[in-house]
Amino acid sequence: MKTRRDFIKAGLALGASLPLVANLEKLFAADAPAATAGVPAVPVAPKSILVAVRDGERAAMLDKAMAELGGMGAFVKKGQTVLVKPNIGWDSPPELGANTHPETVKRVVEMCQAAGAKSVSIFDNTCDQWQRAYADSGIEKVAKDTGAILVNGKDETLYRQVGIPNGKKLQTAKVHSLVLDSDVFVNVPVLKNHAGSRITACMKNLMGIIWDRQFYHRTDLHQCIADLLTLKKPTLNILDAYAPMVRNGPRGKSADDLVVMRTLLVSTDIVAMDAAGAKLLNLQPSDVRHIAIAAEMKLGTMDLEQVDVRRLKLA
Repeated sequence: MKTRRDFIKAGLALGASLPLVANLEKLFAADAPAATAGVPAVPVAPKSILVAVRDGERAAMLDKAMAELGGMGAFVKKGQTVLVKPNIGWDSPPELGANTHPETVKRVVEMCQAAGAKSVSIFDNTCDQWQRAYADSGIEKVAKDTGAILVNGKDETLYRQVGIPNGKKLQTAKVHSLVLDSDVFVNVPVLKNHAGSRITACMKNLMGIIWDRQFYHRTDLHQCIADLLTLKKPTLNILDAYAPMVRNGPRGKSADDLVVMRTLLVSTDIVAMDAAGAKLLNLQPSDVRHIAIAAEMKLGTMDLEQVDVRRLKLA
């Protein structure tokens, strides 16, 4: 098991890593409010809950986070259909951090199945050739090992044209039928630097549920990212921040682009999740325009002071 010294040493491998490690320490500051499981708060208005777990292996951190939220059974009921949407955009192996790690995806699927899901489907509208991306990311093996249904995200017949309620720039789009029809939608992205949007986290990952990804880039990337949330928000967001890509995103060039943080974030509030992700990448949430836009549209909470952040450590 890695010590705190090992953790910091790994972070210092990159010249830009020191502020990232400092931000991780702030998120889990010793004087931060402790988790209050079983002790209901009495705020003026209900706060979003964000569980932040660190210093464990991927499956163990997810187990801990979900226990804090009442277990996966609080979100998935017996007989329901579940969509699990990781980032599988790139023909890249797990150790390079371009995609959601298969260990995290596997544990999400297992939890949904244990909660009684009728079926669990996985897909992404990939950037690279989809069969290679599915295979080399390790997600294809996850589906084979768990019995999850792996669906072709490049089959246009599986997308349906729908209106986007309250969309300012994205007013209509072809959206994958699994998003429209599944009872439960679990968003499982990886945290990364991104040359175009500054970060990839929960909101940006949803570009993979629409057919014409290029419309975002032709129009207004950040506004379109926020607009899509007015159609359907994920039931639950699980952010893989075990080893975020801090440069050369979204694909990356080598393992040197990663900083090991051994962290996982979970919340129903997609804007709060991205705000916390931005801080881990040494950005203020307001520095990322789609986070600020989504907060202005009242699609979630950007101010983490207004979020019930439950900080847990496994080591």
